[in-house]
Amino acid sequence: MLTLKTSDLSPVELQNYLQYAIAPRPICFASTIDAEGNINLSPFSFFNMFSTNPPICVFSPARRVRDNTTKHTLENVLEVKECVINIVNYDMVQQMSLASTEYAKGINEFDKAGFTMLKSDLVSPPRVAEAPVQFECVVNEVIHLGDQHGAGNLILAEIKLIHINENILDAEGKIDQHKIDLVARLGGDWYCRVTNENLFKVTKPLARLGIGVDRLPQAVRFSKVLTGNDLGMLGNVEHLPSDEEIDLISTHPQVKEVLDATIGDSTNRERELHELAKNILKQGDVALALKIVLL
Repeated sequence: MLTLKTSDLSPVELQNYLQYAIAPRPICFASTIDAEGNINLSPFSFFNMFSTNPPICVFSPARRVRDNTTKHTLENVLEVKECVINIVNYDMVQQMSLASTEYAKGINEFDKAGFTMLKSDLVSPPRVAEAPVQFECVVNEVIHLGDQHGAGNLILAEIKLIHINENILDAEGKIDQHKIDLVARLGGDWYCRVTNENLFKVTKPLARLGIGVDRLPQAVRFSKVLTGNDLGMLGNVEHLPSDEEIDLISTHPQVKEVLDATIGDSTNRERELHELAKNILKQGDVALALKIVLL
């Protein structure tokens, strides 16, 4: 394993490793305004939500690694402590990228990138009409993390109003993860898109008290077939099945087929049962898979 001491790396080298490894990152497309009324629109991937009550998002317009200069977004929120955080989806990603161009102060990136300015209800900066979700925020605090190349400036933005395009809502009025079509930032020029094909669910352990991987038999924990993800699913059940339940699973058609084909061959029997359980886990039937590996 390559081990690097951060103090031995240049800011450019460090930025490269960090941005490729800490990814994907959500994108804060921030609109701000200065004291003279000049509007700025710029994306930042050093961004996330950090509190629900109060609703706080934090994003960081870092000092430029190249020449240690600060960005107009930072300068603006120090003058007018308001911003709009516009969420970026796939339909607007190319225009969003164009808005990251370092235009001179006073140049409106809404115009340059071809976005529609939408008047905000509570704050001065306009919203991006094309964004599926827009957060009107007041800036509670700006925390400067340093004065050197690449140093971050944490903008603590409290959300006051949320605007949501109704086309991305489900029947219950909640945001549909399939419809919002989010994009995220990776390293260099790379992005990723949250599509139906790569969406998946992981049952939250908070919903139950999982038994843990340590409660699984050694042959299961050190299986040459089951992965760490497989073990995590098996360890998230609330209790082990009874001996009667485990014995009964031998009559399951797929299980019976494996048992009949591996009579007297315990090594291949275990491997084939684990492979069967692995495929069943992919279908989401954890209870059935657990009985099979415990057989």
